[in-house]
Amino acid sequence: MLGIGEMARASGLSISALRFYDGAGVLAPASVDPGTGYRRYAERQLPAARLLAGLRRIGMPLAEITRVLELRGSDPAAVSRLLDAHLLRLEEGLADARREAARLRVLCTAAEPAAEPEIRLTVPGPKLAAAVDAVRFAVGTDPGLPMLGGIHFEIDQGMLRLVATDRYRMAVSAVPSDTGPATGNSTATGDATGLGDATAPGSRRVTAPVSFVDAARALLTGGWPATLTLGSAAVALRVRDRHVTGTPLEQDFPDYRRLLRTATAGPGRRRVTVDVAGLRERLTAGETRTVVRPDDGTRCAVSVLAVDAADRLTVSSADAAALPDGPVVRVGVDREFLLDALDAAGPGQLVLELDGPIRPLALRRPDDDRAFSILMPVRI
Repeated sequence: MLGIGEMARASGLSISALRFYDGAGVLAPASVDPGTGYRRYAERQLPAARLLAGLRRIGMPLAEITRVLELRGSDPAAVSRLLDAHLLRLEEGLADARREAARLRVLCTAAEPAAEPEIRLTVPGPKLAAAVDAVRFAVGTDPGLPMLGGIHFEIDQGMLRLVATDRYRMAVSAVPSDTGPATGNSTATGDATGLGDATAPGSRRVTAPVSFVDAARALLTGGWPATLTLGSAAVALRVRDRHVTGTPLEQDFPDYRRLLRTATAGPGRRRVTVDVAGLRERLTAGETRTVVRPDDGTRCAVSVLAVDAADRLTVSSADAAALPDGPVVRVGVDREFLLDALDAAGPGQLVLELDGPIRPLALRRPDDDRAFSILMPVRI
């Protein structure tokens, strides 16, 4: 029998490692003194301990170490496969490290890029306030996704576009400028249609933190024009003699254009015009079904919107008996998210676009196709 110190010296494992593997059930001592707690190991355990020390040195995960020790005497081929798989992971990790090191060398030796000049845009204050209100509800609050914790501002050929998303919903609005974007001493004017090209000359993309957005919104109350300045180091808004500044978010905003193209495409999309107040009343009065989101485990109350062949809208709680007869297109949505989108859209009418249970629901204003929101579906 070997004491724990003798076992450590003979196997190459430290005393603390032997205690850890005992606690993990990987290599238990042959006996433990009930009075002193001293561990004693049998000499026949020494080969397993030395194998364990070697597997530890090459960084094999604990679960696979346990499996190797279980199979070492009965299935050498399985042990060989486990070792090969681990070596492949090490080789792939080394290749990734080499690529990253090469990239870091370039970053360390490359000259600092010239800072882009700030772009200033003057827009009608009330229209900017309405655009902020139309997207503010979709700003993300997850600290693990800081790039979603603000509103994304884009200037493109004289059009200011605002975008916000928290992964489950997205809102887009746009404001034409009074002066066009000013960069240094040059001024470009024009009118953008659709999504435009945010990488064209004279364009700018900046994600402003929600703290700046809320402070800026508080200035947009008197009907005066507002001057918005977007730069890589700072964002600012001035209304007459009042102004507010902020620091843009460092993280890149996601490629929302790809989602929009996916969400708004498809020949089978159904369009139905609804009264906002009437739809809100039906949602708040109707029953819902509680669903747990599989990605984050949160619970949400789901309403099902269904449109039949005659373009009649039905709001239900995912109960098939409540759905209209005949062919229908339906989608489940988070009721609270939909109510938020209706509040942001304001009174009047909206056009709902839906294309089945796995495609996003889009809400558009009939008088402004540049302002809309998208709600991701909830599986029911």
